[in-house]
Amino acid sequence: MTTASVDLTLRELNTRGATDASCSTSLLDAPWDVDASGPGYGPGASMADAIPAASPAQGEIPKEYREASAEELDRRILAAKAELGDRVVVLGHFYQRDEVVRYADYVGDSFQLATAAKARTEAEAIIFCGVHFMAETADLLSTPEQSVILPNLAAGCSMADMADIDQVEEAWEQLMEVYGGEIEDAEGLLPIIPVTYMNSSAALKGFVGRHGGIVCTSSNATTVLDWAFARGRRVLFFPDQHLGRNTARAMGIPLEQMPMWNPRRPLGGNDAQDLHEAKVVLWHGFCSVHKRFTTAQIDAARAEHPGVRVIVHPECPMPVVDAADESGSTDYIRRAIEDAEQPTTFAIGTEINLVQRLAAQHPQHTIFCLDPVVCPCSTMYRIHPGYLAWVLESLLAGEVVNRITVGPDVAEPARLALERMLAAKPAPAHAPTPAPSTPGR
Repeated sequence: MTTASVDLTLRELNTRGATDASCSTSLLDAPWDVDASGPGYGPGASMADAIPAASPAQGEIPKEYREASAEELDRRILAAKAELGDRVVVLGHFYQRDEVVRYADYVGDSFQLATAAKARTEAEAIIFCGVHFMAETADLLSTPEQSVILPNLAAGCSMADMADIDQVEEAWEQLMEVYGGEIEDAEGLLPIIPVTYMNSSAALKGFVGRHGGIVCTSSNATTVLDWAFARGRRVLFFPDQHLGRNTARAMGIPLEQMPMWNPRRPLGGNDAQDLHEAKVVLWHGFCSVHKRFTTAQIDAARAEHPGVRVIVHPECPMPVVDAADESGSTDYIRRAIEDAEQPTTFAIGTEINLVQRLAAQHPQHTIFCLDPVVCPCSTMYRIHPGYLAWVLESLLAGEVVNRITVGPDVAEPARLALERMLAAKPAPAHAPTPAPSTPGR
């Protein structure tokens, strides 16, 4: 693949009749048509995941944005950004389609972009081209005067939805019955510390803040688990089982001390003895993008490309992480490629938009996605230049649309959990990637 644009790749595959090279022909549908089709995450990696009934839906945007050509949207977005100037900052996640990332003032992972938002105190509006939990985090870290906008309210996250506040509170009540409550033992340790991944709702971040817990990222998960074990005998880790398992096992915790918690079963499907012997209780959640990667794909990459360097995200299943040469966050993957001095063949196990962009940015290397089927993140793909033009021009007209806010009852403990995460630094933080000074050109 020679283009950074997954959209162009999909259209080329469709023109050639190679429809089986993508996971859904509906990926060619306009996102507003997907929005109108009813509840669901949309075509892509999460299309088979069950969506909660109360998930936000996106209303119809004006016809002028739905029918505008790419060239017209480009002109309108650039003109609106120029007129708004420092009043607005556009953030683009690594997994966004290239047609959106080109307008971002900062490109990075969810935490990098939230901290970038926090640093841009002069901006009246923060447009977060990502998914819902990311916009919530930006709202938590920005000032009360700033508006955080999500261009498409239907851009959620199936993994974040796999653990909701009611399920987690019910699980906590059951665990407290097993462990005898939130009481420190003779060594000053609590029976269990809750840890939520950044990819979770603000409500869950608030929950861990209230119960002495902490938020983690894929970059600092080991440091966060060390923090938690200094305060408790065990950890309840949610919502992603794979990041929790891969991190804990690398720290030397045996698999038999990592029981799975299924929220649909009493005691999560465990007995009290299992829970007493546990070190990490893993929630039954996962990322549908990273679940697609397999050891067979790694074997095929090694057979076709001897000497290939395989790097996967730690949200991948444990056998895939074991079979890879390295695992790390999206920013780790990006930096590994940037730091490679000699031409190298990379097989990457993460979202296709990032992989194709890296391949286009580093033509001296051979870079390809481990999964041969083009299947982007369903919800990231809900953001489109049409929505970006709409929210920008609405700001010009004095209207804030699609604002994401976190209520004060949740915000206070959630910020506490995030502050604990900020203090748990494994290494100097890497700044988000500045976008070109003339976005879109």
